[in-house]
Amino acid sequence: MTERIYDILKAEEITFLRLQFVDVNGIVKSMAVPAKSLETALTEGIGFDGSSIEGFSRISESDMNLKPDPDTFSVFNFNGRKEGRFICDVYLDDEPFNGDPRFVLKKNIEEMKKILGKKAVFNVGAELEFFLLNNDMKQHDNGSYFDFAPVDLAHDIRKNSALLMMNLGIDYEASHHEVGKGQHEIDFKFSDALRTADSVVTSKIIIKIVANLNDLTATFMPKPFQDDYGNGMHTHLNLSVGEKNLFEGEKDFELSQTALSFIAGILKHSKAICAVSNPTVNSYKRLIPGYEAPAYISWGRGNRSSLIRIPKSKNKRIEFRVPDASCNPYLTFSVLLKAGLDGVINELQPPSSLNYNLYDLSIEEIKEKGIELLPSTLKDALKELKKDPVLKDSLLGAYGAFIRAKWKEWDEYRLYVTRWEFEKYLNI
Repeated sequence: MTERIYDILKAEEITFLRLQFVDVNGIVKSMAVPAKSLETALTEGIGFDGSSIEGFSRISESDMNLKPDPDTFSVFNFNGRKEGRFICDVYLDDEPFNGDPRFVLKKNIEEMKKILGKKAVFNVGAELEFFLLNNDMKQHDNGSYFDFAPVDLAHDIRKNSALLMMNLGIDYEASHHEVGKGQHEIDFKFSDALRTADSVVTSKIIIKIVANLNDLTATFMPKPFQDDYGNGMHTHLNLSVGEKNLFEGEKDFELSQTALSFIAGILKHSKAICAVSNPTVNSYKRLIPGYEAPAYISWGRGNRSSLIRIPKSKNKRIEFRVPDASCNPYLTFSVLLKAGLDGVINELQPPSSLNYNLYDLSIEEIKEKGIELLPSTLKDALKELKKDPVLKDSLLGAYGAFIRAKWKEWDEYRLYVTRWEFEKYLNI
C-alpha cells in the first residue's frame, strides 16, 4: 500500500498532502504537509493543537497527532492543482483518541463484530440533499423533482461533483434535482458504514467547492426556507455476514427476525437518536408533517410518512428517514448501530407496521392510535439523549463534548431576539 502511494505521488508530481479529519460537530478540518513527510505521518503522526478543535482536548493536554489511514488515500485535483489526500485518525498519547468521531464509529463496529461475528458488516447508504443559492442567497432555479435542463440549471454542477467523487474513489450512485426549488440530491452506493461516513464528509466539501467555482453557494442547512422542502439525509441500513444479508426473510419482500428486532431497537431509541442525527436548532423546522420528513415514531413498507420505511428491493434494507446533513455521520451511524443492536440482543419486537399516510391524521387521531411523536426541538432531543444510557455509551468520549456544544447552541438560540419577535411584540 505505502509503495503504491509513493508511486502515485511521484507519477502525479504531488508535493503536498492534505490531512483531513472532523470535529465533534462533523465539520471537516485539515492541514497540509509536504509530501516528503509521508513516512513520518504514517508511522509517528503529525502533531497539532487539539485544544482549538471543537470537542477535542483541553489546553493542558492539547498535543495530539493525526495518523493517515492509508486506505483513504486519493488525489484531489481542482483546476489542475493536485494534492494527496488522507482521512486521518486522531491520537492522544500514542493511543486512539476516544473523542474522535471516526474512532467512535470504528469502536461500535468492533462491538458489533463481537456480537455477530468477525465477518459482520454494517452497511449504510446515504441520500445527500442540498440547495444551490445565487449571490442573493435565493434558490438557483425553479426546478422540481427529476426536472431536466433548461429548468434544471445545475446538471453540470452535479455531474462535475460526481466526477470528482468518483476520482476520489467514492461510491457515487445517482444524482438528480429534488422537489424544492434549487434543491438537489446525490446518492451513495451501499457500503460499509465507515466508508460511507468518509464519503459523506468528503462529498460535502466537493459540492461546496464546485458550487463556489460556479459563483454559487451550496447549503446543507436542514430548513433554509420556510415555505420550501428541507434538506434531509435519508439513510439506508442493513447487516450482513459474508454474502448473507441478515435482514432478508425467507420469502420475497419479507423481513427477517433480525431486521424486525433492529427496527424495534431504533424505534425504541429514536427520540434520543434525533439529538445526534438532527443536531441543530434548525433541524426541527424540517421535522413537520407535509414536507416529506417524518414527525411520528412508526414504520411501514413503502410508507414515506413513516420514520422507518421498507423499500421494495431485492437488497433487503430499512430506510431511516429522519437524519439531515448537518449531522456528524460518524456519530449518527454509531447511535443507529447501537440502537439497532440493542433491539437484536434483547429480541425486541416492533409495533405493527403502518401503511397509510400519517400526515392525513389529526394530532388527536395520532394520539388515539398511540403513535408517539419525535422531539419538536433540539432541547427536547438533548433531554432524551441524556436519559438514554445505551446511546450515551455508544458515543464514548465524544458524548461530553457533543452535549456541551449542543446545549451551548440551544442557549445561543434561546437568547437571540429574532426580527420576527421584534416586529410582533414591539408594541405590546
